[in-house]
Parts: sequence; structure tokens; C-alpha cells
Amino acid sequence: MVRIIPRTESSPLRENGLRMGGVLAALVASGLVMLALGYNPLDIYGRIVSGSLGTAYRLRNTIQKAIPLSVLSLGTLIAFRMKFWNIGQEGQFYMGAYGASLAAFAWPDLPAPLLLSLMFVTALAFGGAWALIPALLRSRFSTSETLVTLMLNYVAAKWISYLQYGPWRDPAASGFPKIAPFSPNAVLPAVGGVHIGWIITLILALILLFILKKTRLGYEIEVLGESEATARYAGMDVLRIMITAVVISGGLCGAAGMMQASAVERSLSEQLSGGLGFTSVITAWLSRLSPLGVLGVSFLFSMLIQGGGYLQTALQIPASSSQVLQGIIIFFVLGSEFFIRYRISAGKPEVREEDAP
Repeated sequence: MVRIIPRTESSPLRENGLRMGGVLAALVASGLVMLALGYNPLDIYGRIVSGSLGTAYRLRNTIQKAIPLSVLSLGTLIAFRMKFWNIGQEGQFYMGAYGASLAAFAWPDLPAPLLLSLMFVTALAFGGAWALIPALLRSRFSTSETLVTLMLNYVAAKWISYLQYGPWRDPAASGFPKIAPFSPNAVLPAVGGVHIGWIITLILALILLFILKKTRLGYEIEVLGESEATARYAGMDVLRIMITAVVISGGLCGAAGMMQASAVERSLSEQLSGGLGFTSVITAWLSRLSPLGVLGVSFLFSMLIQGGGYLQTALQIPASSSQVLQGIIIFFVLGSEFFIRYRISAGKPEVREEDAP
């Protein structure tokens, strides 16, 4: 008989060793796949690093990709810590970008600091409001937030598509379906060759870390994540905690949409996200729901995304190869998490004396 038994305790050294082993196993498995396709794995890995960090231009592009992914992951982790399975990052991202665009188009001539601040606040509000919908449905009708947030992704994306092909279509685009660009005042400035979003991301990560570790709300989120019954027994207002955390989660995802629309696209587009919302679920989970860990994991995944694009240009390898690598890494890292929490036992189960006939 083979049984899966939960581990009662495990040392940090052993846990970190298993995680590193999972990453190494993923690299070996990816290498075997590349060999089967006729490529040299070491050459591919080297080119991924070179394509993402090899020059100042490539490094800036990698950081630029890491910014929205990091902020989306921060929004994801605060909901996941409460065991509210928010899979609606894409929708909240787009609605945040939409809210920021409303402000950008309504007051294009406002001074840049005021207009950008207004866009940021509007993005927080729209992203948080979009996340509030599944929270209210769960509290009122016990619906699955996973399904509702997932479906709302497509509603938000189709709404942006409708605007792009309909009422917001730029008449000056010669018939091409696109939305007019923002005014210069609505574009985030650059700091160190990358838009100022990287500084905002670091500040958001530190604020979220403070909230989770040093505030009452952070403690309530942890307790609610462990057990809703315990939270109710302790006299906590479960509905208030859930709504507050979910609104923060959606607001952060909306802020990521504002930064991407303002600094990168400089407009609103149905291609704004590029699937980063779904990727943020992976990065948040692999960071073990740590605000600072999210920054590192998001940067590594951004290296894979940027390096994958470089492989497509340099070696004519499909950029989807980096997605294959991401999938293999996820598979093995999640496998290592399984062995951290459980052990496999073979043989007959032990019979306790009180259970003996």
C-alpha cells in the first residue's frame, strides 16, 4: 500500500533544498526537450540570459516587462493569502487601464503630476470595483470566486475591444482600429532609462509588506486565510475583511493596467496585457505569497519572456519555447512543494493500540 502522509514538521534547509532541486530538475527536463528538438540546451540558456540582460537596452525591456507583472502579482497574493482565489487579474488590469484612460481623455491638459495622480487613483478605483463584484456574489450567493473572476476577464477584454473598434476608434488612424494616443501629460516619465513605474512598484511592495506584517488588517487576513470559523469565533467582521482585501487586490491589478497604458502603450488597447494577468497567478504562487519574493520571481519570468523574444529573432525559434520552459519550471516547482508538505509511505499502515480489535 502506498500512502500520502502530511509532514508534521520540516526544516527551512530541507525546504529550500527541495525547491532548488525542483528548479534544477526543471532545467534538466527542459534541456532534454531542447535536445529532442535539435537545439543545444546550454546555448539556449545562454541566449536567454544574453537576450534579457546582455545589453542596457535588453535589461530595460526586461525591467519594463517585470513592472506590470510584479504589481499584478502583488494584487494576486493579498487575495490568495485570504484564500480568495482571484483569477480575474486580466479583467481588473483592463478595467484599471480603462479608468485611467477616462481621466486621460477627459482632462488631457491638466498638469502632468495632477493628471497622472488622477489616473492612478481612477485605476485603483476601477480595478477594485471590478474585483468587488465576485466578492459580493460570494458573500451573498456563495458563488465560486474562481469562476466569476475568470468570466469577468472576458467581459472586460471584450469591453475594451468594443471601445477600440467602436466609439473610441481614432478617426485619424486612416481606418485602422486603434484608440487615440494619450496627451504627453498623461505619460509616466522615465527614471534611469525606464519609466517611473519601477519606483512605484518597489513602494507598493513595501507598503503591502507593512500592511501584512504590521497592521491589524494584515493579521485579520492571515487569520481568515487559516480558518474562517476561527476568524468568526475571534469576533472578526469576515465580510469587511474580505471586501477590503479584495478591493486592494483588484486595485493593485488596476494600477498595473494604468502604468502599462500610460508608460508603454501610451493609449488603451485590447492587446495591452499580453497574458500577464494569468502569469501573475504563477509568479505570486511561486513566491510563496511574499511581497518581496514576488519582485524576484517576476523579474526571472520577465527574463524568460524577453529572452524568448530574443530567441525568436536570433535563432528563429518560436517565442512560445519560453512558455514551454515556464510550464516545465512550474510543474517541477509545484512538485517540490508537494514533497515539502507530504511524504510517500509504502507498506502497511501502522495500527495504534486503541484501534486494535
